[in-house]
Amino acid sequence: MLAASGGLVAAFALPAAAAPDRATKTSTSAPAAPSAAPAAPAISAPSAVSPAKAPAIGVTGIKVVAKPKPKPKPKPKAEPKAEVAPAAVVRHEQRTKQRTEQRTERRSTTRSTASSTRTQSTASRSTTRTPVSTNVAQSASGIVNIARSLLGIGYVYGGTTPAGFDCSGFTQYVYAKAGVSIPRTASAQQRAATPVSSPRPGDLVFYGYPAGHVGIFTGGDMMIDSPKPGASTSERHMYGTPTGFGRF
Repeated sequence: MLAASGGLVAAFALPAAAAPDRATKTSTSAPAAPSAAPAAPAISAPSAVSPAKAPAIGVTGIKVVAKPKPKPKPKPKAEPKAEVAPAAVVRHEQRTKQRTEQRTERRSTTRSTASSTRTQSTASRSTTRTPVSTNVAQSASGIVNIARSLLGIGYVYGGTTPAGFDCSGFTQYVYAKAGVSIPRTASAQQRAATPVSSPRPGDLVFYGYPAGHVGIFTGGDMMIDSPKPGASTSERHMYGTPTGFGRF
């Protein structure tokens, strides 16, 4: 006997007593065909479901802009360090400045004195040959008196007039005013003069041989000369040791 259940077919044996009956039945009627087993149900995987898009939450329509980077702060400029001049340089500059101021002052004084001297000298020529300046001491030597009337005139290289003298131009001018003609340069005056060991006021005093400088001896250790650029004719102490004295 066949039995179908849930798609499974089982065979069962009948008892022997029932066999004739079966034969009878078989002979009388044809056995019914077994019914087809039901097909197994089809199993299919579920289709993939895409996740639902979540609705946007918040404010819309605003564009996000990146925050600009801060500008770097400018670096402070280092102040230049003042250079400290060496002490020797500072002292040299101070001395130079003082000398310049002194020269300027002397030139101003010299110009005013020379102008006054020239005015007085012009007036004196119309009257007498006596010294113009009444402030200077008078000497027994006419040479010395003439030289003292020309104090304060500025040094001029090659100068031979009251507008400006060099050393030998001054002595030549003074002697000419006294009526004595002497050579132009200091070395020529030294060669032409008579050397003396005991000078008298009015004699010439020489420095160097051949002489590079000359003045007029006024007595003691004093002389009148036109010393150097930036200075003026003055009566002063003789400097150093003179080479000699000369007389005309």
